[in-house]
Amino acid sequence: MRTTRARVSTWAAVGGVCGLAWAASFRAYMAEISGAISAVHWVGTFLALLLPGAIIGVALGAAAAADPVRHRRALRWAASAPLLFAAVPLALPGALVDFLTQGLGGGAVAVALAAVAAGYAIGGHRAWARWVCGVLAAALLVAIVATVPAIAGSVLALNSPRGAWVAVLAGSLLLVLYVAAAIPFRALNAPASEISS
Repeated sequence: MRTTRARVSTWAAVGGVCGLAWAASFRAYMAEISGAISAVHWVGTFLALLLPGAIIGVALGAAAAADPVRHRRALRWAASAPLLFAAVPLALPGALVDFLTQGLGGGAVAVALAAVAAGYAIGGHRAWARWVCGVLAAALLVAIVATVPAIAGSVLALNSPRGAWVAVLAGSLLLVLYVAAAIPFRALNAPASEISS
C-alpha cells in the first residue's frame, strides 16, 4: 500500500512538472500568433493557464501509476482533467460573457475537448466512439496548425521558417497532450492480465 502511494506521488510530481512545462510552452505559441498584442498577466497566464496545466499534469501523472481496480473513480476524474483548460479561464470575471458574445476563449474550450476526445480515441474501448473522437481530435489538430498563418498573417506564413516553427510547436504540443490524456483511459481499459501483473 505504501509502495503504491509513493509510486503515485512520484508520478504525480513528474506529471505536474510536465504539465507546467507544457502550459508554458503552449503560452509561447499563443504569444507568437498574437504578436505585439500579447501580454503576460498574473491572472491570465499564471492562474488561467499555468496552474491548470500543472494540475492536469498531476492528475495524468498519478493516473499512470494508479491501480485500475482500486482507483477507478480517480481515473475517471483524471480522464476529465484536461477540461480544466476550458473551465478555469471561463470562470474568470467577464470571461463567460466574452465567450458567449465574442467567442473569446473558444480556443481553450476546443483544446480541452479535443484532449479528452483524443484520450478516448487512443485509450477508449468502443471502436465506433474511438473513431468519432479520433476524427474530432485530428480536425482540431489541423485547425490549430492552420491558425498560425490565419491569425498572424504573412508574418507566420507556413512557408517561412518562423511560421513553420510555430506550426510545429503547436502541433507537437497538441500531440503530446493527446497522448498524455490517453493515460487514464488506457488504465481503465487495461486487460485483466495487465491489472494482475
